[in-house]
Amino acid sequence: MMDRQPPPPGSTPIRLLLIAAIVAVIAIAFAWTAGWLTPARVTPAKLVDNLAPPAGVALGFRRNHAKGICFTGSFEANGAGVDLSKAQILSKGSYPVTGRFNLAVADPKTADAASRVRGLSLRIQSPDGQEWRSAMLDAPFFPVATPQAFYDLQLASHSKDPNAMKTFVAAHPELGAFGAWAGSAPFTGSYAENRFNSLNSFVFTNAQGQEQTVRWSFVPAAAPVAVPPDELKERGPDFLFKDITDRVASAPQRWTFIVTVANPGDPTAEPSKAWPDDRRKVEVGTLLVSKIEPEPDGPCRDINFDPTVLPSGMRTSDDPFPAARSAAYAVSFNRRTAEEKDYPRTASGAKP
Repeated sequence: MMDRQPPPPGSTPIRLLLIAAIVAVIAIAFAWTAGWLTPARVTPAKLVDNLAPPAGVALGFRRNHAKGICFTGSFEANGAGVDLSKAQILSKGSYPVTGRFNLAVADPKTADAASRVRGLSLRIQSPDGQEWRSAMLDAPFFPVATPQAFYDLQLASHSKDPNAMKTFVAAHPELGAFGAWAGSAPFTGSYAENRFNSLNSFVFTNAQGQEQTVRWSFVPAAAPVAVPPDELKERGPDFLFKDITDRVASAPQRWTFIVTVANPGDPTAEPSKAWPDDRRKVEVGTLLVSKIEPEPDGPCRDINFDPTVLPSGMRTSDDPFPAARSAAYAVSFNRRTAEEKDYPRTASGAKP
């Protein structure tokens, strides 16, 4: 056994200084991430904090999209997606799905008719142990172009300054298009009649290494039927839950999974801008929703539908929102799981 050589003279202080420097850099990185060095910087915690409704946080619930219902089913891939991505879930076959229909609200007691935006969240698992998670909206595009603008929109909407929103809109004209959609697009009386869109852009890579920037939509098989908002209010506070439960009990509900491929120059980093309708579209399979379960006891209750959980063959693009959403979802998940004792774990509302 060879004797260890003593360090050369003066090397120990240098090593200690190097270790101290590394620790300092790590500490600064954590401080920067938390926003301690830049109070004005948007952090995931700040984004989540500003989602709280006027009456306060609903303990144990998601900080946004708090009202939802679970489902299980399958994704039936037709094989057409393999030209776009090597992800196994796009190879022809059937893959298990756990999902959630939801409303874009922070208060789980919100009446269904009061929410303009509805959501669909999915987790699709493949035999190779990978999974794909996605959180989509029925809106055709996002209200603003950047996470910073979304945070500023929250501040303006909560501000006591009567000119706050007017000032924000002047600085963010893209909000006008979303307002026009929200004010004119018809309401439906069922989740089964809603089209759900990724809004964010992602990059698909096929087995040959070819890359395409894409967005996607789940298009319902059920024909959308417009219902006046006043009529929806008369259907009760939870009419969407009852409707989807009744429909699925009668027969599985279906959505066609359509991938839209960007052309060069399309705005891939800004979800507030829709792509032209003439872009290439590929039908890659069908989502079947076969069982509905109340969320308190349901399989989706403890899933974080982080949009950056992607299988090999899919990755994030230059769109900054998936990373921002992932960080905010993590904060929300950690907070609500720490509040589990406050959450009604059974459908009846009784705590265990």
